[in-house]
Amino acid sequence: MLNKVPKAASPTDTDRELDQAQASGPLRDLTIPPCPELLLALRKEMQKADPDARVIVSIAGRDVAMSASLIRTANSPFYARSRTATSVAEALGVLGMRMTEKILTTFLLRNSIRINSPVLEHFWDTSTRRAMAMAYISRQIYGMDADMAYTCGLFYHVGIPVLMQGVRGYANTLTEALARQDRSFTATENAAHKTDHAVVGSLVARTFRLPPAIYQAVRLHHDFTILKADTASSEVRTLVAMALIADHLVAMHEGVAHDKEWDIYGADCLAFLKVKNAEVEIWGDALLPHFEAVTPG
Repeated sequence: MLNKVPKAASPTDTDRELDQAQASGPLRDLTIPPCPELLLALRKEMQKADPDARVIVSIAGRDVAMSASLIRTANSPFYARSRTATSVAEALGVLGMRMTEKILTTFLLRNSIRINSPVLEHFWDTSTRRAMAMAYISRQIYGMDADMAYTCGLFYHVGIPVLMQGVRGYANTLTEALARQDRSFTATENAAHKTDHAVVGSLVARTFRLPPAIYQAVRLHHDFTILKADTASSEVRTLVAMALIADHLVAMHEGVAHDKEWDIYGADCLAFLKVKNAEVEIWGDALLPHFEAVTPG
């Protein structure tokens, strides 16, 4: 519902919609944070067939706070080491290349989009847990890349803090959207601002040079009609279905009321992925130590 542009159905449609929103639509005056240079360098190295650990250590070492975050995670009870890691190199040895990439990506994203709102106090903790859950679920489903799923989960709701920063009155809209039961979250956003966090989040993901499947999934993550129609690729539909299950698992862990979307579309997502409720319960138990290891901040 963005200036009557049809619902995006392909990467090309999504790009066209985002371009129009920025050029002449409601997002023309919204500042989208640029992709941090360190994240570009990190992604460039990790895309190589054989990433160099020394390069990753060098990237992490360019920011004291980022290095500290990495070392703190390596020394967390989750890894239960008898010897404390005291350097980035030691932390990398504990965590491994892929987990280090995830931690650094999360750090760089959250530091490029600052949040100063009590409503979003635990935003990044929830985003990290969603990303963890999506990566875990992807490993249970044949053919889905876990790293892509993690990144997708991290970016799903990133449009919310960007709108909070750049759009007057969005804080009130967010409070209303969280409370209303008679219409969807995005419908409330569109009624007030002619755009929503799915569109903005997709724009952020594209700006951060993520693969089209990710920014298209971010754009469509509240459109569950795609599960029963060929309006998006199987990969995108899988990411959308996984995300709702992940949000359900995170909500149960955090002790908050699950989103009404789960009541309405949960069965559709399970059917699309050919997953039973019993499996979801097992996933929740398996994810518990991972969720509890998320460091507040």
